[in-house]
Amino acid sequence: MLPLAPRIIISALKGGSGKTVISLGLAAAWRKKGYRVAPFKKGPDFIDAGWLAVAAARPCHNLDPFFMTHQQIVQSFLNNSADADLSVIEGNRGLFDGLDLEGCCSTAELGRMLKSPVILIVDVTMATRTVAALVMGCQKFDPGLKIPAVILNRVAGSRQENLVRNAVEEYCGLPVIGSVPKLRENVFPERHMGLVPHLESQYAEKAIEWARGVVEGNIDLPIIWELAHAAEALEGVTEDRAEKKSSRIEQEPPRIGVIRDRAFWFYYPENLKQLEGMGAHLVEVNAMIDKQLPDLDALYIGGGFPETQAEALAKNRSFKESLKRMIDAGLPVYAECGGLMYLGESLLVDGKSYPMVGAFPVAFVLEKKPQGHGYTILEVVGQNPYYPVGEKLKGHEFHYSRPVFRRPEEIISVFSVRRGRGLDGKKDGLCTKNLLATYTHLHAGGNALWGRSLVNAARRSKDLETNNISNHGEKGD
Repeated sequence: MLPLAPRIIISALKGGSGKTVISLGLAAAWRKKGYRVAPFKKGPDFIDAGWLAVAAARPCHNLDPFFMTHQQIVQSFLNNSADADLSVIEGNRGLFDGLDLEGCCSTAELGRMLKSPVILIVDVTMATRTVAALVMGCQKFDPGLKIPAVILNRVAGSRQENLVRNAVEEYCGLPVIGSVPKLRENVFPERHMGLVPHLESQYAEKAIEWARGVVEGNIDLPIIWELAHAAEALEGVTEDRAEKKSSRIEQEPPRIGVIRDRAFWFYYPENLKQLEGMGAHLVEVNAMIDKQLPDLDALYIGGGFPETQAEALAKNRSFKESLKRMIDAGLPVYAECGGLMYLGESLLVDGKSYPMVGAFPVAFVLEKKPQGHGYTILEVVGQNPYYPVGEKLKGHEFHYSRPVFRRPEEIISVFSVRRGRGLDGKKDGLCTKNLLATYTHLHAGGNALWGRSLVNAARRSKDLETNNISNHGEKGD
């Protein structure tokens, strides 16, 4: 029997139309009723996914057609929603916005892959009957896409609501299942091009409760529940929820550290699961308060916002020094974006310089505008501990920092940028000894090589350490 997997996609005509607040409110409302809600985010975004994870009280997984094949997306969805009563999938940008004329990697493409109903949110600011024309355009643009209902957002009053509702139901044949008024209060703080991370918000739970109240007071939850449960069955095999461990027999698994704190928390759940599934034991590390790096066989430093925690990171000198010593000694380290910035000599924020680890002779300067934003394609052109030369890597970057190379002759770059910005539009991937750091985030759901390479490096490091101890003991005898 094919998995039914009740699901709904929340999309809109454009970005900034209220998708995130409504998705959070739906997840929180159903969770309060005792249902298990599996949250998903279309695209590579970490911040919205973090908020969705808080609202649903379980990890949020990214579904991205750029990183992943059709089959990988369906399998990821089925595996991570198998024990849920319903899945809420938040789209990104406008419904049909993609990378090319055909709408590659759009929310609409994801909707077709998952055979999912798509609820369309429409910002009706200063509009009435035209809204029906826009909705009808979406219906005609892709007749194969299932758009069963519409939610109106930022409604000015009852007169506007009645005009828009009647027009949409009359001309489009779709029910309007929610009408959210213009809200004076917005407890979700914003920074850069999205929400402030939930880890930095003192009022995360309050914000989620506010979103729940907005949804419960203005949207027909029972109808959305019915639409989600009417979704077509999916072709796929739901895997056992237990993680598949490596078949390699060893006395102790390699210990891979993961720096996870207020500065570094951009980690796709699939990346961490992949490491564990290949036999690694993950050790959480806090670069802000730990005095030194624990005993590890490898280290993974994800992205985040080191610039907002620059003072605390800079003051923890003992940790930085221990990390630098381990890098110099050959510890396998893989770092992405914020991790790359942390490994430089300094971080310049608002005119003030903060000393960082100093693994590379490069400083990073925070600018007011994004220096790199979007999907990336890298080609491996130099020797490194993790990827063979010639390998093509698909990823994502979003950074406001730019590098300033103090001693360019000492810089070894191993990636050639085919799409994106990287370090300078041409290269990315700084490498020294067993350390590789890049602006690009990779998603393990579409790249099995990533986790396998890091775990293998950790095993080699562990075996080397074991041999050194053994040899030392023999000499001592």
